[in-house]
This record gives sequence, structure tokens and C-alpha cells, in this order.
Amino acid sequence: MQSWTSPAIPALPGRGQRPQLHDTATGERVDPVSEGVGTLYVCGITPYDSTHLGHAFTYVAFDTLNRVWRDAGVDVRYAQNITDIDDPLLERAEATGVDWRDLANDQIDLFRSDMSTLRVLPPDHYIGVVEAMDLLVTAVEAMLAAGAAYRVEQDIYADLSADDRFGSLSHLDPEAMATLFAERGGDPDRPGKRAPLDPLLWRGQRPGEPHWDGHSLGPGRPGWHIECGAIAADYLGLPVSVQGGGQDLIFPHHEMGTSHLRFLPDPGTHGDQSTQGRSREPIRCFVHTGLVAYQGHKMSKSLGNLVFISRLVAHGVDPRAIRLALLDHTYRDSWEFTHPQLEIAGTRLARWRQVAAEPVREESTAAKFLERLRTALADDLDTPEALRVLDSWARERGAGDPGLFADAVDALLGVDLRD
Repeated sequence: MQSWTSPAIPALPGRGQRPQLHDTATGERVDPVSEGVGTLYVCGITPYDSTHLGHAFTYVAFDTLNRVWRDAGVDVRYAQNITDIDDPLLERAEATGVDWRDLANDQIDLFRSDMSTLRVLPPDHYIGVVEAMDLLVTAVEAMLAAGAAYRVEQDIYADLSADDRFGSLSHLDPEAMATLFAERGGDPDRPGKRAPLDPLLWRGQRPGEPHWDGHSLGPGRPGWHIECGAIAADYLGLPVSVQGGGQDLIFPHHEMGTSHLRFLPDPGTHGDQSTQGRSREPIRCFVHTGLVAYQGHKMSKSLGNLVFISRLVAHGVDPRAIRLALLDHTYRDSWEFTHPQLEIAGTRLARWRQVAAEPVREESTAAKFLERLRTALADDLDTPEALRVLDSWARERGAGDPGLFADAVDALLGVDLRD
């Protein structure tokens, strides 16, 4: 799958600091980079509706991590999936009378356009489930071989009882797990399952549904949770430095996807099951973004309270102001969008653009502001503090080096003040 064109990133003098990130699983601050390499896997879209502000908040947050890592000299390797075959996509296609492939392609194109408009750096690997089908089949076969999966008629389920570390990410009690599993696509009442929470790995062929050759699994299509783990392992290797997404993915999606990974062979072992039971966790750090509300409720397709990026831009909102409005919130916090936030961001953008056009002065104190900016971002990507540092820098009219001011805003926050 082709992603989108990458914007240029200005080079900054010196080197930034590697960020300490809040790990959802432990609640501690960690630096998950190993030997100078930072691998990043962020769950992608199910392409049945346009990119809204909630999506954008997540992808801009991880774009900030990408930029901060690069500024610190980290070799960043980034992968993202697209769930281009799933029940919600098929249901929307049927409801609208559109072929599911056409619906997916249209929404993927719009997502690419929105990410390009927001100047989000593209992933190195942008992988659709359909194109990764053989990889996912192999992963499910490996789980069966490891004794971590079982058949129920033509379907295959993960056996969560095989994983004594299940629950170590979300730390939820069984009642809360059961509630969320049922609300978020699970099938706790399926007859024949060994336990209600056991998730689907492979859905056998049903009449009228798209299906693929599952080799020893039989024809069908994959469940949701297996796709991210298998794609991350294959394209990034294990352990992955950071697995990211919205807070609503903590359970069941990331909890179960990580559980699946514990039973897949390490990349490079060529299917050797001797790696099973290894003590090393497959993910070093889980990073989750807050949820965005509008009109008193979390943005939801069912409620119809979505604020789409493309519509904001079509109505004349500068995409740079959208990005600044998103960055004015700590990535881990949930918040409610109001239109005045865009006006505040637009005023900030105009002020900063004026500063970027200031003449260079002989004496400059810009270096101290750059250091403060880097320190703020190294503190668990504290973008609201970064904006305050830049406001102070702007009040000093660029502190004698408006070019460095503009480069820093572009390189670290993804906002081009010169355009």
C-alpha cells in the first residue's frame, strides 16, 4: 500500500533529547529506544468514514514523537496498518450500496490527503490487511502450532488461558473486560468457545462474504486483533519500541494483540517454536492518546458528532491552525473540541508567521529557547508547554534568529511558518 509524500524536515543545530514516555502498562516513564533505533507501530484506520479530529489528534501526537526522536538522532522505523477488510467496512458498504473495495479505496485516499494536509510524516510501511493476508494466515497457523488457539467449527479462536500475562496491559478486572469485549466487537456468547473472552483469529468463509485462501485454516478472513501484532512483528521486528493508538484500543485490541504476539516466533527464527515462553515482552512501551469529544460526547459515527478535517479545510480553516489546536492538548488527555480553539490557534499562527519574517539581528539568544523547547518535548511530549516556550520566543521577536524559530516550529511541531 502506498502512503503519502513526506514533507521536508529542516535540520536543527545540535541534537535534541530522547523523550521519556508514559507507558500505559506500567504507569512509569521509559525511554524505549534501543541501540539508537526506535520502532513505532500505530494502529491505522478502518476505512469506512472520513478522518475526524479524534483520528487527527492521535496521528499528530505520534508524528510529534517521530519528529522528536529524529531530532534526537534516533533511527526511526515506523509501520501502520489499514484494516481494509472488517465487519464495520462491510456493513457500511452494504448500507450505502457501494462495493466494499471502492469504499475502502475512497476513504484511504481521503486519509492520505488529510495526513498530507496536516504534514504528518508517512510511515515507512503502510500495510493493508488484504495485502498481508498470507502473513496473517501464517501467524494464526503459528498460534495453533503453539497450542494457543483452537477451532470452533470453521472458525479459529485464541486460547487466552495459555497466556499467564494476559491483562498486564489494561489491568482491568474480569467484569470490566467482559463489558468492553462485548461493546467493542467481541462475541462472548459464541457457542463452543472455551472462554467468553477468547477472541476470533480467523473467520471461516460465510456465504456472500469476501474470503481468502487460508491454507490449512480453510477459506475465510482474519479477526481484528491478530493483524496488528503480525504486521508489527514482520515489518519492525520484536520487541517493538512503541505501540500506539487511542485509549479505546487499550482493551481489547492492544491487550489481545500483544497476547497473540507472545506466541508468535521472533522474526528471523523461520517458524522455530522454541521461542515460545520467552520472558521478553514483545512491546517495550504502550503509548495511548486521549479521546476527543464534541457537543458533550466522544466523537462517534453513531452519534454523528464528527468534525472532519477535510470539511474544516474546505470551509477555509488553515490546516496549520488545526495542527496547533491539537498540539495545545497533552496527548494523554481527553478533551472537548470547540470552534473557538481554532480561532485561538489561528491567532497564534499569524503571530508566529510575523516573527518568522523578522530580520536577523547580530546578537541572538535563540539557542536557549531551542533548548527549552527540546526539554519540554522530551518530557513525555509536553506540547502545551512547547507552545508556551514558542510564545515566549515569539515575544522576543525570534530572539535575533527568526530563521531558527521557523525551523524549530517546522521540524519539531510540523507547522511551516514560511508557506
